Amino acid sequence: MNQVTADFDLSSAKKNKDGFWRGHGNTALRVSASDIERHSYCPLSWELAKKGNSGRGEAIEAGRVKHAKIHHRVSEFKSKQAQFRRQMIIWTWWFTVIIAIVIDSVAFMMIDDVMLYPQDVSRYLAMWSLSVLIAGIIAIYVPWRKWFGVTGSLKQEKAKFIQETKIIQPEWEPEGFEGGWFEAGKLEISLLFGAILLGIHSIALNGAENRQQAGFIMVMLAMCWTLAASWQLQRALISENESELARKDVDLVEGTEVAYSDDEESAGLLVDKLTGIRGRPDQIVVIDGEFIPIEQKTGRVPKRPHDSHRHQLLAYIHLVEVNTKRIPPYGILRYGNENIHQIMWDDEAKNELYSEVQEIQRLMVNGGAKRNHKRAGKCQNCSRKYACPESLA
Repeated sequence: MNQVTADFDLSSAKKNKDGFWRGHGNTALRVSASDIERHSYCPLSWELAKKGNSGRGEAIEAGRVKHAKIHHRVSEFKSKQAQFRRQMIIWTWWFTVIIAIVIDSVAFMMIDDVMLYPQDVSRYLAMWSLSVLIAGIIAIYVPWRKWFGVTGSLKQEKAKFIQETKIIQPEWEPEGFEGGWFEAGKLEISLLFGAILLGIHSIALNGAENRQQAGFIMVMLAMCWTLAASWQLQRALISENESELARKDVDLVEGTEVAYSDDEESAGLLVDKLTGIRGRPDQIVVIDGEFIPIEQKTGRVPKRPHDSHRHQLLAYIHLVEVNTKRIPPYGILRYGNENIHQIMWDDEAKNELYSEVQEIQRLMVNGGAKRNHKRAGKCQNCSRKYACPESLA
C-alpha cells in the first residue's frame, strides 16, 4: 500500500451521500492532483503508479529539469519583486524625511513673526523624539494587541492561511504575528521612524545660533538625505529591472504578482478535507485581484489541451477556491511560452472534476482499474508501459 492510502483503512471506506468516499472518522480518501492527471490519462497507468511503478523515459527527466528551471526563474522574479517593493517603501520614507526637513528650513528662514529660538525648538523635538521612542519600545515589548483584542478575526484567518499554505508571504509582520515580546508591526515601525525623524531635527537645530543658520543647516541636511534617497532609489530600480528580466524569461503578463511557486519542499500543500483533493500548483499568480493557478507542461505542444492536464488544473482551481475563499474565474494551462490556454471554472467543470475524484476513490476501495482507450500511440507515449499488462505499444 502506498503512502497516500497508508493512513486509511480502505476496507471500512464507504461512499457518502455527497458521492465522495470516506474512511475512519469520516475522512475523505486522499486524491492528489497528480492522481487525477494520471487517472484521466489512463486508469491503468494510475493504478501502476499506486503500486510503485514510477514513470521512465527521457521525457520524464527532461520535464523535471525544465520544471526546476522554470521554478527557479519564477522564484527569482518573486524575490526581486518583493525586494523592489521593500526598497521603494524605504525610499518613500526617506523622501518623506527630505520633505519634512525642507518645510522646516523654509519655515525657519522665511517666517519672521515666530518668536522661537532654534535651541528651544531643538529641546521640544528632543523631548518628542524620546517620548515617541519610548512608546515604540513599549509597543514592541508589550503584547498590547493581544491584550486589547486589536487583531481581528479576519487577520487571524489570513495569518493561519499564510502559515498553512505559504501562498501569501507577509511583507513586514512574521507568521502568527500578535505584537509584543520583541515583535514589531507597522505601528511600531512608524513610531521608531518618527523618533528618528524628530531626533534628526533636534540634533540639526541644536548647534544653530539663529533661525537663518538653522535654516541653512536644515537645507544641508536635506541635501545629504537626498543623496541617500537617490542611492536607495537606484537600488530599487536595479531590482525592478532584474524582476522584469525574470518576468519576461518565464513569460508572465506585465503587472502579474506571483503569490506561490511550487518547489516541493518549502511550498505548502493545498488541501480540501471535504473532498480529499490535495496538491501543489506550479504557480499561483494574482491577476486583477484574483488568485489564478498556473500549470506548466513541458514536452510536445498539443493542438488542444489534453483532458488529463485540464483535469489536473481543475483540481488546482478548486484548491485555490477552498483555501482562499475566493472563486477563481479560470486557471492557466501552459505548454511552453507560446501555447497558453484559459481553462474556465464553472459548474460543468466542477462536476467533471468531482466525478473524476469519486471514480478514483472508488477504485482505491474496490480496485479493478482498466485501460480506457484503444490508442496504440497513447500507450507508446506512456511512461509506465514497461509494467503494463494491457499495453498496446
